[in-house]
Amino acid sequence: MLPIVALAFASCTQTVKEEAPALKFKVEGKTAVIVTTAKDTDLRLTQTGTVDFVKTKQPTEGANSIFVNPNNTFQEFIGIGGAITDASAEVFAKLSPEKQNELINAYYGEDGIDYTLGRTSIHSCDFSSSSHTYIEEGDKELKTFSIEHDRKYRIPMIKRALEKSGGLMFYVSPWSPPAFMKTNNSMLQGGKLLREFNDTWAMYYAKTIKAYEAEGIPIWGLTIQNEPMAIQRWESCIYTAEEERDFLKNHLGPTLEREGLGDKNIVVWDHNRDLLTHRANTIFDDPEASKYAWGTGFHWYETWRGGKANYDALKEIKKCYPDKQLMFTEGCNEGFNADKYQYWPNAERYGNSMINDFNAGTCAWTDWNILLDETGGPNHVMNLCFAPIHADTRVDSLVYTPTYYYIGHFSKYIRPGAKRVSTVASVTFLEATSFLNENGKLVTVVMNSTNNEMDYNLYVGANQAIPVNIPARAIQTIIY
Repeated sequence: MLPIVALAFASCTQTVKEEAPALKFKVEGKTAVIVTTAKDTDLRLTQTGTVDFVKTKQPTEGANSIFVNPNNTFQEFIGIGGAITDASAEVFAKLSPEKQNELINAYYGEDGIDYTLGRTSIHSCDFSSSSHTYIEEGDKELKTFSIEHDRKYRIPMIKRALEKSGGLMFYVSPWSPPAFMKTNNSMLQGGKLLREFNDTWAMYYAKTIKAYEAEGIPIWGLTIQNEPMAIQRWESCIYTAEEERDFLKNHLGPTLEREGLGDKNIVVWDHNRDLLTHRANTIFDDPEASKYAWGTGFHWYETWRGGKANYDALKEIKKCYPDKQLMFTEGCNEGFNADKYQYWPNAERYGNSMINDFNAGTCAWTDWNILLDETGGPNHVMNLCFAPIHADTRVDSLVYTPTYYYIGHFSKYIRPGAKRVSTVASVTFLEATSFLNENGKLVTVVMNSTNNEMDYNLYVGANQAIPVNIPARAIQTIIY
């Protein structure tokens, strides 16, 4: 028991008792299940032990400890998933029926990593075999609008995922308007949307959503523009913060409302953490724009310059705009090399991002391509990257990278509707986050990216704990 401390003050005649608050979540005597993935072992989402919580005393100074306080809860968790791109769907179509079933179960089955979130592009992106749109070039009235292109590969794969998962929270994102709508008359290399096509382009989003929903694919929401400050050699389009704000409040938001799509969740920014603050401030401080915006989407590619991920930007925006949500909308490891399928730092990048993004207030996390081939594509501009699972289409095999298992430590055990719980590690070389699921189960994810195995104590409240050992270069999920 914690001691009762009597505080005597010269100006007071009363004795004040300080008592620990009643713990809402009692785990003393309950069993925790430990699931581990570790480098240089066969452990891959493997149950590695069970241990019972016991009543304990004040932790020893210098001991490795993780403190979980279920009395303090934060954002509601929406889900984790990945993007079904043209590339993913084209590779999927080349697999045998047996391997297709394996892939769908690996991502969306309860005995897989049980994704609950999905993303796809509005017409083409870099991870398509070629550029395409849903209209004939120059069709200003969208009379030729059709998603027939997507019915060949992409829509069938999405339907398989929906069927296996029992339903996904699915959203769409554009990489570029059609060429004739842009200042550079190209879908590639940046350029901007011509003002005369603001309403036409807004209607294009509405038509995409309606066409997908007519296929039996419910659309939860959309982002306004993928990476609106990046001039890429692939499909891209530039919006300043003011331009995105004005397009949202004067065109996209009103158009979706008129088309009966006002319930769709609109996500702004959809780019790196470094400039997220300026974009959110510009849009959310405008009441007419803000009323249409559900929250802010972000990527992780600001770290390509060698800097550290800007998690503080997420915390500050969540503090300033608590009613707006944060969603990680894209991340992958670049520079594909088949010799690095099992390169462990790729997985640790995911673990670090997911733990810190969630602790900063993020409610949903979306990986990029769920499947790529043995070249890191297809990609029509050779922007080749890693996916959690690769297919070797030459021999009809699937390659599971460590990233797949690291993501699974979160997606498999933290379920939609969970609430994040206060979690702090006593040492910087252990990273941790916790969520309380609606079924009453607490889930704590712990990552050790050092080359040393170590012992730590997991405390729930002030005086309930279990001893845990984590291998070197490992991630653990503890369910209790």
